[in-house]
Amino acid sequence: MSSQRFTVSKSEGEGEQSAPDIQGEVNQLFEGDEPATSSAKDGAEPAAAGAEVIVVLKGESNPKESSPFINSSDATAEKSQQYDGKHMALFEEEMDTSPMVSSLLSSLANYSNLPQGSKEHEEAENNEATETRKKPVKAPQLGTLMGVYLPCIQNIFGVILFLRMTWLVGIGGVIGTFIIVFMCCSTTMLTAISMSAVATNGVVPAGGSYYMISRSLGPEFGGAVGICFYLGTTFAGAMYILGAIELLLCFPGIDLTGAAALGRLLNNMRVYGTILLTSMATVVFVGVKYVNKLALVFLACVILSIVAVYAGVIKTAIDPPIFPVCLLGNRTLVWKTFDVCAKTLETSNGTITTQLWQMFCDSPYLNATCDKYFAANNVTEIQGIPGITSGIMTENLFSTFYEKDITSFFTLLVGIYFPSVTGIMAGSNRSGDLRDAQKSIPVGTICAITTTTIVYMSSVILFGACIDGVVLRDKFGEGVHGNLVIGTLAWPSPWVIVIGSFFSTCGAGLQSLTGAPRLLQAIAKDGIVPALRIFGHGKANGEPTWSLLLTACICEIGILIASLDAVAPILSMFFLMCYMFVNLACALQTLLRTPNWRPRFKFYHWTLSFLGMSLCLTLMFLCSWYYAIVAMVIAGSIYKYIEFAGAEKEWGDGIRGLSLSAARYALMRLEEGQPHTKNWRPQLLVLVSTDAEQNIEQPRLLSLTNQLKAGKGLTIVGTALEGTYLANHDRAQRAEQALRKLMETEKVKGFCQVTVSSNLRDATSHLLQASGLGGLKHNAVLVSWPCNWKQGDEHQHWRNFIACQRNTAAHLALLVPKNISAYPSNGERFTEGHIDVWWIVHDGGMLMLLPFLLRQHKVWRKCKMRIFTVAQMDDNSIQMKKDLTTFLYHLRIDAMVEVVEMQDSDISAYTYEKTLVMEQRSQMLKKINLTKTEREREIQSITDSSRGSIRRKNPAAVTTQLSVTEESPAASKEEKPEEEPCYPRHPTHPEEVQSPGTQVQMTWTEKCDGEAAKPPGACTPEGLKDIFNMKPNQFNVRRMHTALRLNEVVVKKSSEAKLVLLNMPGPPKNRTGDENYMEFLEVLTEGLNRVLLVRGGGREVITIYS
Repeated sequence: MSSQRFTVSKSEGEGEQSAPDIQGEVNQLFEGDEPATSSAKDGAEPAAAGAEVIVVLKGESNPKESSPFINSSDATAEKSQQYDGKHMALFEEEMDTSPMVSSLLSSLANYSNLPQGSKEHEEAENNEATETRKKPVKAPQLGTLMGVYLPCIQNIFGVILFLRMTWLVGIGGVIGTFIIVFMCCSTTMLTAISMSAVATNGVVPAGGSYYMISRSLGPEFGGAVGICFYLGTTFAGAMYILGAIELLLCFPGIDLTGAAALGRLLNNMRVYGTILLTSMATVVFVGVKYVNKLALVFLACVILSIVAVYAGVIKTAIDPPIFPVCLLGNRTLVWKTFDVCAKTLETSNGTITTQLWQMFCDSPYLNATCDKYFAANNVTEIQGIPGITSGIMTENLFSTFYEKDITSFFTLLVGIYFPSVTGIMAGSNRSGDLRDAQKSIPVGTICAITTTTIVYMSSVILFGACIDGVVLRDKFGEGVHGNLVIGTLAWPSPWVIVIGSFFSTCGAGLQSLTGAPRLLQAIAKDGIVPALRIFGHGKANGEPTWSLLLTACICEIGILIASLDAVAPILSMFFLMCYMFVNLACALQTLLRTPNWRPRFKFYHWTLSFLGMSLCLTLMFLCSWYYAIVAMVIAGSIYKYIEFAGAEKEWGDGIRGLSLSAARYALMRLEEGQPHTKNWRPQLLVLVSTDAEQNIEQPRLLSLTNQLKAGKGLTIVGTALEGTYLANHDRAQRAEQALRKLMETEKVKGFCQVTVSSNLRDATSHLLQASGLGGLKHNAVLVSWPCNWKQGDEHQHWRNFIACQRNTAAHLALLVPKNISAYPSNGERFTEGHIDVWWIVHDGGMLMLLPFLLRQHKVWRKCKMRIFTVAQMDDNSIQMKKDLTTFLYHLRIDAMVEVVEMQDSDISAYTYEKTLVMEQRSQMLKKINLTKTEREREIQSITDSSRGSIRRKNPAAVTTQLSVTEESPAASKEEKPEEEPCYPRHPTHPEEVQSPGTQVQMTWTEKCDGEAAKPPGACTPEGLKDIFNMKPNQFNVRRMHTALRLNEVVVKKSSEAKLVLLNMPGPPKNRTGDENYMEFLEVLTEGLNRVLLVRGGGREVITIYS
């Protein structure tokens, strides 16, 4: 079912009363209890002539939810018998739709309410912030080859190729290792395609991957992934340093410490790794320009080493190198400790044992006791590199795992290998130095990945085809005289690989120590992570000194691990997470089809991005599931930290677009129907007023809103301004800023809205009609009680208040806190006390739900809930209490229950007097229009005359009623000091202190019907005489009697309560007794400190079902 909304407003020049009240007629359409009359037609023609009327009505009316309480036919039929002449006259007009509780408690045990509902919606929150754009730094203009291709080649080729590739082939087999290489290279290729699309979608300043992710996915994702990428680059530096130290300690045969035992290798790596790290950090600190100049030298070493390997492979086909390997069973033996690969030697003197024998046996004699494995296996000597034509590849096709099962060890191989394919961001990191970044980054990066992939895949095949499997599995080259296994294959000498790989690892380490601090500095300067702001500072030339220090400290952690195989999976996690979000950024932008998404690189698709993202996530858990979880926890913690404590940035990112799309989808789903009762929560429209300086006059109203939002839901804080929109635009902006500031102070999450109209009543009506969007509209209105409504200059406030009530009567609940200044702030705590609910008529269960929501907040948490209901003489109060207790048990609400019996009593003379004074004042306002001074004199004369006439008729009744129902004014003022501003004081007659009726006579309301003011002479003695002789309306007398009796009972039971919730009677339908209605409510709540008047919205909001 579709719906249309519209607004009713007058033209700018139209007077308030110069034409028929169009707004009032339209408001009747939204009042379910008031039929449209012919006056709507009468007002149509003048409206068409002089006013702009935009009317939007729902295409189909939404029937009220079926329930045993609302629109109950039984209650309607029995209304006249049950309520006529009782103490419920104040609520008589509500009985059509809101039957009395006493008539319903007998059926509460069979309570059923199953309305049609819809799924819950999610609320998308948009934070707007200004953006400080970086100015691109001018740098040398580099092309594709020097700016992207060669830097990527240098960063991708690294220590893993020279130190671990042969071992990976030996353990995983040619097929298994080829699969690993293919998976990792496919991941980087797909990531490069996504990165090319993102990088070519506009100018990418210096900042590389961090800039792309943060501007595509927002500051939260950008900061989290940027820091992860920084940690990955830092640990990569530690891995390169460990690789360089491993080359020095193991392969050249240099014993730096004099200790050949492998047990001391780790400590040696820690010591020498720390020394090398300190040296590299010093070089970076002194001058980065030297690092950049040596980059080409290091790259030349890498290329030369790879060429030497290919040359060695070709040489094995012609002349295989002589590299004998001694095996004991299927294990290689270290040549350094023996000279002959045999257990015994046959000489002319007989059989003698060798040095190898003496290593495994307790004596050199043949009858010695030897190691079991040594005795059970033969010693053989094989050729370690048989050559590419030897056919050894068939033996190396399949994996050979030691001890561990295939799954766990295969995952270990993935984690160790993946760092060898990282480095694809080197080109994008230099985007600020490129002549044409949108062309160079895609071409250079994809060509570099293609080149390295070919090298890696061919290396796997060539290693398996040239080298024996036993030698491939020799991680430290102990079987080939302590040489690198890949070095034995190189031509012309193994030293080419050793020297080339050492300089390669040193160069890569320097590049990591150079790039990581700059990445951290870029994140710090963006200001999205407040804790990192200190790292945005550096030397005078901009070098990141503090960032370099932090990078060196984190790098030292990796060096203390002292294991290349243990550090590699750590940096794999961080790089994979970065690549995953690059793919996510591309896929998200593509699917959202944002107008700004126009990359020059056209060879991308969202399916490729999702495939790359899936591969990244799969490889993360393949490498190490616990490292993956730790990395995600770190990234998630950084994300939440930036979200709550970081600077708010609006970069037009994809997450904002995703939020808009999700919000649109949710709103469209909400249009399908009303939410189920179980999903009902107060979606509040909070109406506040502002002073001349646009400051909020009732800040505690937002405190109450925060305390009510335990049910979450929508919150709209609105205010109305009087005037024309163009002339008051600045005022509206200031009011909106004041609302936002107060909402932030009170921690109210929601939206604010300011409307401007020719009068406040219309502006408030616009807020009620137009706030919200689609199915996400407010269902309750929170508005403060007009405290000073009796004052002459406040007459428009209470008229607007009643108009607001009528506008909400159709389908909105209404919450009216009285004496809002006495309500607690969010910082206060009630350690004890009660929240009293006076359940007089049932209007959907709002009175039950609101105390429950309040008690979820820390302010009201320790308050206990009490529920009072009223029983008449013919009601069974004992059964009512049992039924109400059962109902609360089914609702899962803990509360004390009490049924208050109201005895029938005659209407007292004081009630007649109070009603008469009220009506006399109303009539006076219609006939006279006096100045303030003259008005006070007339008030005094009317008071004296009416008081004297009543005393003459029944003095005893007056005295009795005063002693029973009223306290002295002094006591009242002591109990309610906060109410004093609501009742201004005037010079009083000595007799005024004897009757509370005089308090009604103290103030007057202005005449606001638009008629011309009459001169003071219009108030003739004849007119006053008619007013003195008038008799009170019996209907008003009965309503006043109800208000006084209920107030007497409520004050007696709940005077000490922290909060009292009462059913709020509806305003009169005839619109002629509005002043009387305000007086009834004032009498009903007199003597209570905090009162929350509640009027339901015509549907059930609470259910006993799960």
